Amino acid sequence: MSAQKPPTGSSLNAGLTLSEPVEGDRTPLEKAAHVVEELYHLRDTFFPRDPAEKTAALRACADAALAALDALPPEQKKSPQQRGVYEFLRGKILDVFPDYCKEAEDHLSKAVKLNPSLLDAWLCLGNCIWKKGDLSAARNCFSLALSKGSDKKLLRQLSMLERSMAQGSEDQVLLVEESIKHAKEAVIIDIKDGNSWYNMGNAYLTSFFVGGAWDHTKLHHSVKAYQNAEKDENMSLNPDLYYNCAMAHKYLENYERALQGFEAAALKDPGLGADIEVQKITSLLDKMENAMKGQLRSKRLASLVSSLSSVNLKPSHKKATISTLSEGLNKAVTVLGKVVLLVRHDNVAPLYYLTCDFDRSCFILSVYGLRSDAIKEGDHVVLLEPYYRILDASWKEKRYQFKSIRVDFPEQILINERAPAPHHVARASIHAHNKP
Repeated sequence: MSAQKPPTGSSLNAGLTLSEPVEGDRTPLEKAAHVVEELYHLRDTFFPRDPAEKTAALRACADAALAALDALPPEQKKSPQQRGVYEFLRGKILDVFPDYCKEAEDHLSKAVKLNPSLLDAWLCLGNCIWKKGDLSAARNCFSLALSKGSDKKLLRQLSMLERSMAQGSEDQVLLVEESIKHAKEAVIIDIKDGNSWYNMGNAYLTSFFVGGAWDHTKLHHSVKAYQNAEKDENMSLNPDLYYNCAMAHKYLENYERALQGFEAAALKDPGLGADIEVQKITSLLDKMENAMKGQLRSKRLASLVSSLSSVNLKPSHKKATISTLSEGLNKAVTVLGKVVLLVRHDNVAPLYYLTCDFDRSCFILSVYGLRSDAIKEGDHVVLLEPYYRILDASWKEKRYQFKSIRVDFPEQILINERAPAPHHVARASIHAHNKP
């Protein structure tokens, strides 16, 4: 999943009570705020192939914004409210870069003291402290601001921060649940805000991994949230939306949609590495296709599957073959299979195997939650309540189609009639971190 970032497109004029005045009607302070808005629009929409080009553009724009603030007449900085907005804008400009800036924190701290109702200043201060690495202080900052009034941008950022805090924490599950809760609260405030839907999609995607990477429902919630985010035209310039939605489709094994999403993300931001994800998926599909085409001769298959007849099954489960399965989850059903070939690929998870059943029908077995040494070629597997589907994807005038069974968690599989050993169990993880 793409790195967590502060929300894009957030208004920098909160607390100024602007009503989109024409240029001639703006006060000097409002004009300076508009320059800062342009600076952040550049940050959130300009993605050149060379990162140095973006850094230089931001530096030039930031210098221009600081010059606009320096040119403010004294009467625009008289009252505590005006001075608070001035300090906020100055801190916001200095905080536009990815690294922590002490001077930015100082100005933002002054802003919230001078004008405690300036919620965007609290938001920016929390972001700045987050960059410093003090996640608890950043969370306190967001929570304190929310105690003054509910705000969708603060809720989104708190949700994002909680996912970052969850990484490696003993309270990982609880923190991600809190993240989802705050993401939902942000959506309720403004159901048409694509940023809030995008954040909720990220929260559910993180929850999928934290829960062991097996709960399809969380992935479906994630995709639905991303689709709602796409309805907001302001999100069309956010490459992370397309990248993360594609990642959810990838784990749902909706490879065609994943490829489309990664390609769109690559076009919007070449630096994301989405083009590499496209190559990984097409390479994987080619390997699975070649494995299916290179099935062993019938005599060899007969020899491989002959040992399956001696496998003992639970009486509560009905024995089935790949040809008798229904699309989706097959409850109280068991499929016996012989592992023919490990399909090697570039991702850590899932594991893919060419497998044949008792009828010598071959299929692709995808396994989540196990380490690569848990299953070896030649092992026989018992697949409990298998999730079956026909993988069907078209890309660049080529079509891939093959039968598949997916194992989402270790309890769904027996290897040589034994449950996977504890040291073979692996949990997928996702790293959420602040990347301004």
